[in-house]
Amino acid sequence: MFRRQFLKTTAAASFAASTALPKCVFADHHKGDAPFKISLAEWSLHRTLRDKSKNVTNLDFPRITKREFGIDAVEYVNQFFKDKARDGKYLAELRQRCDDEGVKSLLIMVDGEGRLGAASDQERKKAVENHYQWVDAAKALGCHSIRVNAGSSGSYEEQQKLAADGLRSLSEYAKPHGLNVIVENHGGLSSNGEWLAGVITKVGMKNCGTLPDFGNFYIKRGKDPEVYDRYQGVDELMPFAKAVSAKTHDFDDQGNEIHTDFEKMMRIVCEKHKYHGYVGIEYEGGKIGEMEGIRKSKALLDRIAKDLTTEAG
Repeated sequence: MFRRQFLKTTAAASFAASTALPKCVFADHHKGDAPFKISLAEWSLHRTLRDKSKNVTNLDFPRITKREFGIDAVEYVNQFFKDKARDGKYLAELRQRCDDEGVKSLLIMVDGEGRLGAASDQERKKAVENHYQWVDAAKALGCHSIRVNAGSSGSYEEQQKLAADGLRSLSEYAKPHGLNVIVENHGGLSSNGEWLAGVITKVGMKNCGTLPDFGNFYIKRGKDPEVYDRYQGVDELMPFAKAVSAKTHDFDDQGNEIHTDFEKMMRIVCEKHKYHGYVGIEYEGGKIGEMEGIRKSKALLDRIAKDLTTEAG
């Protein structure tokens, strides 16, 4: 097991508080207000978008989100418009489609642009620069953040240092654009909540934070997997959270997600950490269709929101 690295000092605690999004106290919500808002992550529709026979593209995402699910905020995945990051006309059309539907663009999940914690200075610098176009695209769409990965190599401490260096450089570029750089627990040491919290503390910038994902806590997969406790991990990442990803796979007959206790998780998010921003549905299951999976995910979050609101009222 990895050694405890996150220095729980007063300074670190103060920094964590300063990096978090403005959050209203749960008890201060007006009676009847939802304790959080719901958005839709584009990955929930990745099979539909990849199926050419369905003739659905990234430009259709806002319309589907609003008309099929009644959700008014979206989280893009860059691979579904990989060649459009610098296409001003395309981005303007996508933003107009959002405006037409009354949908807000929140963030772009960025993959495949290199490792921000690469050991080589040259490789790390190249990865940082590869992400610039997505900062610009996110700005054009009216997003608040780009979601990145903190892949690296070496020892626990070395990877923290390297990832923090790359993230700091990218955050410095994003800062004058008014954009955040947020890191998801997404495999390797990034799925160790304590490690990633330590990285964000090392970066030391208010526009660099986290996107806690309920399900991505596999540090190592394979025959002898290493899995981090998801509740502990989310708890450790929430002080830096600027978005939250509600990962779902499978549901029981009562509509509960069978891998994650959503009530327990949302109490950590909303009650313990006073987060009341957007929670993004990211359905990744395969036993039911994507549309049904998204609807079940939304029904589950709606039910929990109602329960929490009733208690708060």
